[in-house]
Amino acid sequence: METKKYIELQECFSSYLSKKGLRRTEERFAILECICDLKGHFDVYVLHRKMEEANYHVSRATVYNTIEVLVECGLVVRHQFPVSSQQYELRAYAETHSHLICMQCGAVRELKNEALQKSIVSMQIPRFTSVYHALYIYGLCQKCSRLQAGKKSKNINE
Repeated sequence: METKKYIELQECFSSYLSKKGLRRTEERFAILECICDLKGHFDVYVLHRKMEEANYHVSRATVYNTIEVLVECGLVVRHQFPVSSQQYELRAYAETHSHLICMQCGAVRELKNEALQKSIVSMQIPRFTSVYHALYIYGLCQKCSRLQAGKKSKNINE
């Protein structure tokens, strides 16, 4: 992530912590920095492992608590995909794509479609102020679709 954007996120987080009367600890900002370096979705275990790999030792509880604060602050988005644990994503990244979710195997793929994103952002909703969006499209991935088609043709031939 570019330095300017990271500094902006740090300032936003610092302001939020001050406003809520929470401590601005080195650990919280190290976790934010690690999240900014991650590409795509992650869970708490992946984040904790990345922190350990970077020789920054924080407890899993600190990671969980900081993630919750970052979600409340609006810097991180929580996703609950059907077959996986809770996944998180930096909001700045989450707003650039939609999610395609296979209802059979649970695979999650990102869809980047600028026309769709612009359409969603420009949508006017009466008596509602949009803050951010996440679009989930459920269906079957190519692999599961082929498996299902194979089962149907097998049943027809029997």
